[in-house]
Parts: sequence; structure tokens; C-alpha cells
Amino acid sequence: MCVDGAADMGKSSARTHGQENDRRIKANNREYNAQFRYANNYIKTSKYSIITFLPLNLLEQFQRLANFYFLCLLVLQLIPAISSLTPITTAIPLIGVLALTAVKDAYDDFQRHQNDSQVNHRRAKTLRNLKLVEEKWASVQVGDVIRLENDQFVAADILLLSSSEPNGLCYIETAELDGETNLKCRQCLSETAAMGQDDAQLGAFDGEIVCEKPNNLLNKFEGTLSWREQHFSLDNDKILLRGCVLRNTSWCYGVVVFAGKDTKLMQNSGKTKFKRTSIDRLLNFLIIGIVFFLLSMCVFCTVACGVWEWLVGQYFQSYLPWDTLVPSEPVPGAIVIAFLVFFSYAIVMNTVVPISLYVSVEVIRFAQSFLINWDEKMYYEKTGTAAKARTTTLNEELGQIQYIFSDKTGTLTQNIMTFNKCSIAGVSYGDVVDENTGETIELTDSTEPLDFSFNPEYEPEFKFFDGSLLAAVKRGDQEVHDFFRLLALCHTVMPEQKNGRLEYQAQSPDESALVSAARNFGFVFRGRSPNSITIEVMGEKEEYELLCILDFNNVRKRMSVILRKDGEIRLYTKGADNVIYDRLKPGNQADIRSKTQEHLNKFAGEGLRTLALAWRPLDERGFTEWKRRHQQAALSMDDRDEKLDAIYEEIEKDLLLLGVTAIEDKLQDGVPETIANLSMAGIKIWVLTGDKQETAINIGYSCQLLTDDMAEVFVIDGTSYDDVDSQLSKCRDGIRVVNTFLPHGHSDPKPQNDTANGGSVVTRPSPGRSANVKLNAPAVSVVTFRWENNTMHHSNEYVSGGGPYSAESHEHTNDDSNGFAIVVNGHSLVHCLHPKLEEKFLDVVLQCRSVICCRVTPLQKAMVVELIKKSRKAVTLAIGDGANDVSMIKAAHIGVGISGQEGMQAVLSSDYSIAQFRFLQRLLLVHGRWSYYRMCKFLRYFFYKNFAFTVCHFWFAFFCGFSAQTVFDEMFISVYNLFYTSLPVLALGVFEQDVSDATSLQFPKLYAPGHTSQLFNKTEFIKSTLHGCFTSLVLFLIPYGTYKDGLAPDGKILSDHMLLGSVVATILIIDNTTQIALDTTYWTVFNHITIWGSLVSYFVLDYFYNYVIGGPYVGSLTVALTQATFWFTAVLTMIILMLPVVSWRLACSWMRPTLAERLRASLRRRAAHPQPRTPSTKRARRRSVRSGYAFAHQEGFGRLITSGKIMKRIPHMDAAVSALAALPGKFQQRPATPPAFETSPPSPPSPPSPRAPKQDLGSVEL
Repeated sequence: MCVDGAADMGKSSARTHGQENDRRIKANNREYNAQFRYANNYIKTSKYSIITFLPLNLLEQFQRLANFYFLCLLVLQLIPAISSLTPITTAIPLIGVLALTAVKDAYDDFQRHQNDSQVNHRRAKTLRNLKLVEEKWASVQVGDVIRLENDQFVAADILLLSSSEPNGLCYIETAELDGETNLKCRQCLSETAAMGQDDAQLGAFDGEIVCEKPNNLLNKFEGTLSWREQHFSLDNDKILLRGCVLRNTSWCYGVVVFAGKDTKLMQNSGKTKFKRTSIDRLLNFLIIGIVFFLLSMCVFCTVACGVWEWLVGQYFQSYLPWDTLVPSEPVPGAIVIAFLVFFSYAIVMNTVVPISLYVSVEVIRFAQSFLINWDEKMYYEKTGTAAKARTTTLNEELGQIQYIFSDKTGTLTQNIMTFNKCSIAGVSYGDVVDENTGETIELTDSTEPLDFSFNPEYEPEFKFFDGSLLAAVKRGDQEVHDFFRLLALCHTVMPEQKNGRLEYQAQSPDESALVSAARNFGFVFRGRSPNSITIEVMGEKEEYELLCILDFNNVRKRMSVILRKDGEIRLYTKGADNVIYDRLKPGNQADIRSKTQEHLNKFAGEGLRTLALAWRPLDERGFTEWKRRHQQAALSMDDRDEKLDAIYEEIEKDLLLLGVTAIEDKLQDGVPETIANLSMAGIKIWVLTGDKQETAINIGYSCQLLTDDMAEVFVIDGTSYDDVDSQLSKCRDGIRVVNTFLPHGHSDPKPQNDTANGGSVVTRPSPGRSANVKLNAPAVSVVTFRWENNTMHHSNEYVSGGGPYSAESHEHTNDDSNGFAIVVNGHSLVHCLHPKLEEKFLDVVLQCRSVICCRVTPLQKAMVVELIKKSRKAVTLAIGDGANDVSMIKAAHIGVGISGQEGMQAVLSSDYSIAQFRFLQRLLLVHGRWSYYRMCKFLRYFFYKNFAFTVCHFWFAFFCGFSAQTVFDEMFISVYNLFYTSLPVLALGVFEQDVSDATSLQFPKLYAPGHTSQLFNKTEFIKSTLHGCFTSLVLFLIPYGTYKDGLAPDGKILSDHMLLGSVVATILIIDNTTQIALDTTYWTVFNHITIWGSLVSYFVLDYFYNYVIGGPYVGSLTVALTQATFWFTAVLTMIILMLPVVSWRLACSWMRPTLAERLRASLRRRAAHPQPRTPSTKRARRRSVRSGYAFAHQEGFGRLITSGKIMKRIPHMDAAVSALAALPGKFQQRPATPPAFETSPPSPPSPPSPRAPKQDLGSVEL
């Protein structure tokens, strides 16, 4: 179904139905394969070469409108007839910007070249003329037969031909593809497996492969192999994909099917996109507006100039002669002069969009990147890894993130399972209790673990702290021994000796953790054969006859083994606690069941993955009869799976409860707190993982993306378009009903089932519970929430307060009452992304607080990101640590790579890299918010000062006959943005902060303004420009009115152009200095030096230029400063300019204070920072009684064990078991359907339900 959906969406999903879609390959025949021009194995992710760098990079840079604008301006300045300014004023800044950007781009591309070279120069062994030769990966071609050895990366997508393991099996790790580190099994054809490692036979292999075209579907391959006049079907189980690692297999051979860019890894990697921030895009739009504003001023001045020359100028030609190019007739002459003046004013007033803006932006971003790199609070000491800004162009975008798309394995979790606690026969183990007080002691790094060195097979890294369990083992407690004996026997783990050390290989990290726990407590799993299991109990060997493995699947949620020892037959079972409880012997072990249920609630509340263990004795006669019917069902050609399930149900009943285990899938440090703070900041977090549904849901609960305070957790797992459509409709109806009858923030005043943290759960009756609450609403599973004393309702007013920066959203609120979450399977996501279902899917997910997509391919991750980008116009961030996350990282606005255990592919493709997920909150809430705040403040001030400076020329035009005469000295115009005003605004853009980093983390809602671009947008831009225009008008008119026809006390005339220009320039610099001093909230030594230093430098440089170099304005400023008129004019002008600004700001801070302003006022009153809080961790505890166990191995793995195909070769194989194992479908996984949670007899299959399986939240069809 997944393939059909993908085809509907227009993605590549080749089928071998037609000749035009076939891909034909002949092994060991390069000449034949060359005619098809298949891609070679050379990988290229770089953008430039030495030859193409300069033209391509310049082409990219001149696509920025501003760069192209200044290039045109530079050309105009080269024409003497129309330019009153030297071209150097534009050429130097433009060349500087282009060079700076080019160097940065060259460095980035050089890193890509290095990475490509490293991959392309890896070595692979290839068969050439019947001999193995070492070649570079880049030299491998389609059709080549290559040899792989243990722990090697697979060089290309290959068809497995033979391996060192029996029956052509091999094991691979696919972390680079799907993030999973558990092993997967692949098996070649038995016909090709016979060639072994005989280079002569493999070199002579001439099979022809006909298969699908290159595509991005990781779990699908269709093709046929024609060899020796026979045809063999090929599927995904016979293919090793590029990026996989060969594990626990000495060697294998394969023929290359897809190479280079055609491999499925590269098909999923996505294209590198040029990323720009939303501020960049806004600036491009604003520049267009500014250019039109400039043109309108130029047009006005052009018309006015023509009229003035026609009416007045023609009579003053003896004083102002027209140029020889200008016609002598009044009208034509006026028109020509006006035409030339248009370009002159375009040059004179070009500083409304100065090139220095882009220089300053790049410098600020560059400096901000270093602040991120140097942040010691994002340094991870264990690995010695610091945060790194790998790009310098996206910093402020970190302050506007609305959606975070996160991988799970290695990103949220450490992918390390640990045996944490257990309950055996109603006794809980795992907590360390203080003998004096009886209270549980909190475990820390300094807590001393138990010493297991008495056991020669113990693992030094295994840690357990409760000595009572070890004491029970040593004294021979029967129930405890039975518990660990079950863990050592009931599994599908494979043992092997490696460097003289016993090691386990498991398809599930959960199973590995359980077998490892049994091993350390003295119950060592030693080995297995197709019909026996050997363990060692406290140093004594025990061998059991393996009679049957009742395999796991997603419906059963359990696995069992039937063993015989000393004539006694036992069935051992482990599985989801609700499934095991439903199959316990009625009326038995009531006390143990009750106590164990309490322990289950406690373990689940701590976010642990729980698993129940049980057993039952079997009589010989009953088992023989059951085995006969089991073989009949296994050999059935019709409805085999359903018949086997029914047979399994017959024997998996009347069980006796042994206990439960609690495994911790270790989250990275600080993950729940990070997610809580980011959610409070108004950021939605989606988890996109290749892991299975059960595991994803468990991690969702552990990291508090999912909580029992939610009204409902929906599951979309339909396999067809209609199923998914129906489930989405039910989800939408459920959300509508809950929102209608139980709106946000409302809690039912009636008594309800109180839970640990004040929540109230409306549930249907279930074992051990009663539901006595009725609502005047349709039957639907609903959670209400009662505010606690420490929640936001009673917390600091600045967190929940409104104000202009309140983080309220129509689609998302941060309280937990009536929240929804949704879990979507990968095969269902294909249909959700179908154009016809897209809107319905968005309608549902945008109303959910948390979204988890599981079993998704790398390309699907990128498609989900693109969907939100396209539909919501939202700023997105993707974070991951493996190659399977690269396409998602490239698709998002911001890509963050975690330096984890899955290689560096994600980091190399990312914009920012960090060592732990917890550093993400500091990256966003501190550095991101500061960068956005600084950039917005910088831009508002920059546009203000440039309009205040430039528009003075426009007002002066009315008094100079619109002749394009400048108010200021040409040198002042050239260095105004370069020296006089550049450093203060750069210091503002680099060091400014409204609140401290601790406050930013403590009050996440400070982040909210970035979501709606409140700090800089079109409105703020217009305010800044109008303020600048008003300032320019006051700056020009007051000095002009003062000095027009002015006289000094000694009778000297003051009304000359140069004196006026010097006065206006000086007051402009004073105004700029005062304005930026008002704008600066956080004063550093750099701010003092740059602000006051720039004011002093103006007078120093003016003196040096005019007196030392001999500028034309020599003496003008000196004369002005000696006159009282200047000081009166300056004070009057500054009062008129500053009074409205100060009054407006005081009024706003009094009437409509921002959240930051109220926080600063509060902190000043308290005179000390309050203690940091973690608001969500106290009320987002798991309480649901549900299985947290995740079976990650494939269905059918048990059949491989009993068939012996997964073992080393055994001389005498049981023929009947081999025949049974050879049946088709042993590797196929059954689609998951929600299990029935009631204790009633099995009912007929029902349509897929969108509800998540939970025991304490009822599921009622709407």
C-alpha cells in the first residue's frame, strides 16, 4: 500500500511491469552495462569547482536584489555628467561584501569537497579477472561483484550472493538509513550461496538482473535474477543498501545493483538548498519599497528641477551656466537638465539603502556565531564537543522557530537500555531505601552500585543498586530464580564468543538488556541450537530441550517458549502487561496480582518500559495433541497466520504471574525539561522516527511529549486510503466533541477519579477500577486538568500575562487540559500526504499538542517538513544525528545536527551542531532570541539613522533649485556609515540583551515575539522611516532658520552653505549618539567605547581631514563651535527630537509594558533572581497502566532459530523442522492492529481505530 500511495504522490516508485521501467544488469560484464550509462559510485555534494567558483558565486550573489542595485549604482557613478560623488564610495563596500561572502561560501564548499573525497576514497574489494583487487569506492560500477568484511560499510546497493554464515544469512546495522542500531537479518538465494567465497565461481557468475528503476523506498525492492536457465524472485530481504554496516558476519559477496546517486541512501538525501532567513526575505521586499520611494523622490525633484530651470534658472545662466550638452532653448534645456538631475539625485540619496547595511548584517551574524561557539554552557565535557555554528547567515532565524522536527534514536535518547527495576512475586526491587528513615534514596552519580564480581561472566558496565535482589538470588529464593531463569530462556538473542568474551547479538535492545540483567545476576545464557537452549545458573550448567517458539507479532504483543527439562514441560511467556494479565489463571494469585499492578503503575509513572512475565506447566499428552494441531496450522496454505494465532491462544492461558521488569530507555539528560520549556515558548515539537510505533509512543511518554493529562492520543495506522480517511475523520470528530463539551481550562466540578498529580481521568470500567463520572456529552475518552499550586495559573504574572508579546495561538495553547496528541505510522503517512487528504490531515495535526510519526523513511521526514513550511508558512527546525536525518535537516529552515554515535553525516549537513538535545533550549531561547532581538533593534535603528541622514538632501533641494547639491561634505557622506555610526550599531547588534540568559530560560514566553515577527516587520519599518524623515526635517529646518541671514555678534555673516552643512552634520551625529544610547539596554565596555568614541571621532576626523589633508570645509565647524548660536540651535533641536521619543517610550512602558520590561521591573524590585523552575516535570508524570515494552525484532525470528538457519552448521538437522521453516513468508511482517484490551473472549476483527491503546483511557467510537 505504501508503494501505491507514493506513486499517487508522484514520487519515484519503480515497478517492473513494463520494458521501459526495467533496469537490466549483467554481473561481471562492464561492457554490457556500459550501454545503459548507469551512474557510477562517485558521490558529489559540493557546488563549485575551481573553474566554476567565481562565475557561479557571483551569479548567486547578484541574485540578491541589493547587490544588483549597488552594481547599477556603481555604473551610474562612473558617469561624470550625472555623478556628484566619487565611485569609490560604492565600489569599496560592494567589493568588500562580495569578497566576504565568497570566502565564506568557498570555505563551506571546501568542507563538502573534503567529505566527498573521504567517502569516494574508501577502499572496496572488487573481483577483476577472477581475482580480488582493492579499488576506491568511486571506481565501483554497476554489475561488479564486491566482497565485504565484518564491520565494513556497504559501498553500494548490492544483491547478496553468498556469506560466511549458514544458509546465506548475514546481519546488518541500518543506523545510517533509519536510525536503528539493532541488527537486521538478510538472506541470499540458496543457489548463489553455494558459491561461498570461491573467487573463480563468483568471478564467472553471469546472472542477469532485471529490477526496478532507482527509487527512494528503503523497504521495497522488486526484481528477478536469471541464471542457468532459471528465474529467481528478488525482494528487499536479499539486498544490502549503501550506508549499512556488516555485523557479525565474517564476509559476504554481492553484485552492485545501484551505485552512487542511484542508491537509495542518496535518493533519500535530498538536495542542498540555499537558506535565507525571514528577515532576509523581508529586507528584499523592503528594498524594493525603498527603491520605489527613492525613485519617487527623484521623480519629484526631476519635475521640480525642470520647472525651476524653465521659470528661474534660465535667467541666471551668467552665474550658473548650463553645460555645453544642454540645449540653449529654455524648455528643451530645462528638460535635459531635469533628466540628468534624476540620476544625480538617485546617486546622492542612495544612502537610504546603503551597502554598509549588508556589511553590518554579515559582521553581526559572524560575531553572533562566535558567541554560540564560545558558549561554555553548551560544551559537553564527556566527549569534548562544543556547539558550533556551521553557517553565519541564519542566527536570527533561531529566534523565530515555530515547529521542531526531531529524530528519536540518538537525538532524544541515548539508545541505551538498562535494567532498572523489577517486581517479583509482589515484591518490588530497584529502589534503594534508607534503613533509618524508610525513605527512598535518590540515585546520583556518587551512589555506589552493587558488586557483581563474584560472577565471572558479569559485565563491568552493568549497574544495579538494590542489594535485596542480589541477596535473594544468593540465598536461592525460588521465585527470584524462576524470574531470572525465564529472562535467560525466553528470547531470540544469539550468543557469540568475541576475543574470548561472551557477547550477545539481539534484534531488540530491550531483549539484550533483559538477557544481560539475567547474566549479571548469575543466570548466563550460554548458547542455543535449533532444539536446545543452554544456560548457566550460579555456575551450574542447565540444558533445556526447545520444543517450540511462539513467535512475537504486533497483534499478540508477547512471545513464548515451550521447554522440557527432566521430563517437565513448561511454557514461559513475556509480553505487554495488559495482554499477560488477560491470560492469567482466574481466581489465583489475587494478592500478587494486586501488588504487581501497583508496582506496574509506579514503574509506568516513572517513564519505564514495563514487561510482564508468566509461566504455566504443561502435561505431556496435552502438549503432544497441541503440537500436532500446531504443525497442521503451520503447514496450512490458507489463513496460516490467523490459524497459528488461534493455536497460540489455546496454550497461552491459565498462566501464573512471575513478575514484571522495568527497563529504562535512557533519555539524554534534560530532555523532558527541554521539551517542556520549548513547548511553553510556543514551539510545537514533532518526532519523526524510523522506529516502531510502540517504541515511539513509549519515548513520547518518557520525554513528556505524551502525558496522561491529554484528552486523547490518536493513532493513525490504516494501510489503505479509505482506512486513513476514516481514522482522520474520527480524530477530527473527537477533537470537535471534546472542544465543544469540555473547552480549554474548564474542569468538571464533580468528584472524579483523582490521580497522583491532580489530574482527573474519565475512564470506562476496567479491572481494578470504576468510572463513576458522567458528562453531558457523547461518550468519549476525556481528561480534565485541575490547576496545581505550582502551575502557571498561580505562577509569576509575567509567564501567563498578556501584553503585546503574549504567546497565545489559535491552534495551540500551552496548558495541558484537553490537549491532543497523534501518532502516525509511515505507511499511513503516505496516504496522509496525498493531495486529497492533506487538508484533513493538517486540520487534525495542527490541533494536536504533540505529533509523532513512526516508521517513516528519510524522504517522508523531509516531506512532512515541507508540508508544514508550505501550508503554515512557519519557521521550522529539524534536529537529528544520523544519515537518515539529512534530508529532513536540509528541508527545514534550520538544520541542527547532534554529534552522536551514528556518524557525522547529520552534522556535516547541518547549520548548527550540538552535542546533546538539552542544549537546544539554550541555542533557541538564549542565543536565538538574543540574535533575533539584536538584529531587529539593529535594523530599526539603522533605517532610522539613514533616513534621518539622507532625506536632509531632499529638504535642502527646495532651497538649492533642485540642483542635486548636497547638504554635507562629500567626505562626510562617504564615511558617515563607515566610521561615524557603524561601530555603535555593531556593538548594539552583537552585545545587546534585554534580559539575562538565566531569565530567558526561566521565562520561555519571552521567546514568543519571534513567532509573529513583532520586533521587526513592515509596520516597524514604516515607523522607523517616518521617525527618520521627521528627524531629518527638524535637523534641517531649525538650523536653516537659525543661520539664514544670520550674523555673529561680531558682525560676521553665518549664512554660508558650508557652515550650515557642518552644523546639520554635527547635530545629526549628536542625535544618533543620543538615540542609540536610549536604545541600549545592556551596557558593556564595548558599547561605551563605540558610542562615546564615535562622537569624539567625528570631531577628530573632521579636524584631521580639513586641517591636515586640506578639505574644502576647513574652519566651518570650528567657527560654528565658537558661536553661542550653534549651542542654542543644537540644544533646541535635540529637545524637539528627543522629547517625543522619551515621552512615547515612557507612556508605552507604563500603559503597555512588554513582558521583558515587566520582568526587568520585577527583578529590580526583588533585587535577586528567583530560583529556576521546571514547570512541567511535576505534573507530567505517566500514570497509565500500559505496557512500555517494545519488541523490536521481526516476526518470524523464532522460526529462524527453530529451523537452524540462524545457527552455525549442525551435522544432523531435524528434517521436519527444516521443512516447516522453509515455508514462504517467514520474513514477512504482519501489519499491526490495535489489540483488544478487555478480558472478554476474542471478538471478530474490527476496523482500524485511531485511538491509542491505553488501559486507563477508554476508547469509544464516535
